[in-house]
Amino acid sequence: MIKIVIFILLLILAAVGMFAIENIDSIFIKIPFYGTYEISKVAFLILSSTIGAFFVLIIVFIRDSKRAIENLKLSKKQKKDEKVRQYFIKASNASLAQRTEVAKDNLNEILKIEPENIDAMLKLGDLAFENKDYNMSLDYYRRAYDLNRSNLYCLLSLAELYEKIGQYDDALRYLDEILSFDPENLMALYKKRSIFEKKHSWDILLSIQESIIRLQKKPDRKETENLIATGYAYENALAMFNKGEYEKAIKAFRGIQRMYSTFIPAYIGLADSLFKLGELQAAGNVLENAYAELGNLLLLIKNEDLYINTAETSRIIKAYKNGLLKNPDDYRLKFLLGRAYLRLNKYSESLAILESLDSIISNPEFHIFKAKLYLEQNRNSEALQEITKATVLDNFKLIYLCLKCGNNSNEWSGRCGRCNDWNTYSVNISGIVKS
Repeated sequence: MIKIVIFILLLILAAVGMFAIENIDSIFIKIPFYGTYEISKVAFLILSSTIGAFFVLIIVFIRDSKRAIENLKLSKKQKKDEKVRQYFIKASNASLAQRTEVAKDNLNEILKIEPENIDAMLKLGDLAFENKDYNMSLDYYRRAYDLNRSNLYCLLSLAELYEKIGQYDDALRYLDEILSFDPENLMALYKKRSIFEKKHSWDILLSIQESIIRLQKKPDRKETENLIATGYAYENALAMFNKGEYEKAIKAFRGIQRMYSTFIPAYIGLADSLFKLGELQAAGNVLENAYAELGNLLLLIKNEDLYINTAETSRIIKAYKNGLLKNPDDYRLKFLLGRAYLRLNKYSESLAILESLDSIISNPEFHIFKAKLYLEQNRNSEALQEITKATVLDNFKLIYLCLKCGNNSNEWSGRCGRCNDWNTYSVNISGIVKS
């Protein structure tokens, strides 16, 4: 490299020498405010080159100095980043080991190095949230939010925190911020759905659910979300029913039937609405026709409850007998028919039905029940009726079983209270008839 530099210098000197031989004349240079000077052409060339080289040297010096400063800053930043990374590793390991205080100490060390480190603030907020220190958690989340108002994790964390402490309007405000710049954010939509469920705002939920369904790509997920939409439509119709808006409820329940023909709660809701309007025959027709099509025993049980205190109790027996004509070996229908006779104080008919179930009855109290019915046939009938109602009928209550999660309930509902799915309850003659 040195040889090349020397060679180039020699070439330059040779060129200057040749120039001096050929240009022995002088030239005049006028410098403003200082007069005119005579100088040889060679001297002028050398002077010009020296001045040019000096300015080039200054430019190179500035460039190299800038690079040196940038390298120094980069080196410091790399060291700082490495230190921050090590603190994050220690904090993560401590958090996994449930050593919360150690994790917090390491995260606070990060904030000493980088006071505006959003990740450290969010992690400290998470730790405070896990320890149910919601005020501290809110403080960290808000500090992070003030530094970056479009941080998705920060916005979701704030929404979750406000939902947790019951400040739903604040939670919805942050979720709406997310949806303002990311309208297809499913996480925000799911959280918004959760809040409006707690507020029982079923009409708003239907709109949210439409957006969720539209964004689903997989057919199985789309089907699941459609079922949820049906559930919200049912809850909306039920809310109308509870407010006494029976005409609106009827229209809504019929809409659900058209959308999802096997949704049993819609038929029951429709029958209840018709019954409230005094249309008992129409209510019974809805339930009996639905049973003929779907074969779900809940429909006949509801039909029994509708007619049990009316002058048309014979329709209860007729519905069960029609069911047995199609399914003569269905022990559940037989049991329900015997139970209906008992509720109607027709003890002989009840006994005749229940005697045929001897081989599949598992509850020992059933035999006490039979003994009391036999007693009713022979003597002391009034006493027997009271004993039967007090000690037997109460022991033979129907149990409703959720087919999704296995939850048992003494009362039927359109939605399971444990798994929150709709249309999952089935009658379970628990402890009476062997399955």
